[in-house]
Amino acid sequence: MNTLAEDAAPFRAPIELIASALRRERVRVGLSMGEVARRAGVAKSTLSQLESGTGNPSLETLWALCVALEIPFSRLLAPGRPETRVIRAGQGPAVHSAESDYQAILLSASPPGARRDVYNIAAEPGPGRSSDPHMPGVLEHVVIGAGRALVGTAEEPVELGPGDYIAYPGDVPHVFRALEAGTRAVLVLEHV
Repeated sequence: MNTLAEDAAPFRAPIELIASALRRERVRVGLSMGEVARRAGVAKSTLSQLESGTGNPSLETLWALCVALEIPFSRLLAPGRPETRVIRAGQGPAVHSAESDYQAILLSASPPGARRDVYNIAAEPGPGRSSDPHMPGVLEHVVIGAGRALVGTAEEPVELGPGDYIAYPGDVPHVFRALEAGTRAVLVLEHV
């Protein structure tokens, strides 16, 4: 089962950040636990476990909760106050897909007033990551660093290699499927 990866200093464990953020955002929008769970299509008990810090969510569950709460995904993993920090390769708050060999490490969350999040992607050949639409107006930018991948909207994905860049709407179904072992990319989510 794919789960949240172990976290490296200086961050708190991702599940602690997620639990705190889910509670904070649910209260901020004034929704009950049952209503958020219904909107996200997850069991209320799952949301309860996540808010208490005992859950073990997949990337898909977290994205569904973000859409239900109308927040960017990074808000679940971002530490509080901005500060100088270095994230070494393979470290940082990471989540894994339950559907494919795909890992996203949050490198930079969009602070208040800014409208972008930056992720480091590691993916291996296999079924690929199929994403449901994000919030309206989300634009995704991807630059391939190593390997090859099929990336873009589900209807018109494009094969990319090292150094190739693509931008596509993230508010429609979209995909990222590694075509070579060791595929690495940088993903920027732009909230417009």
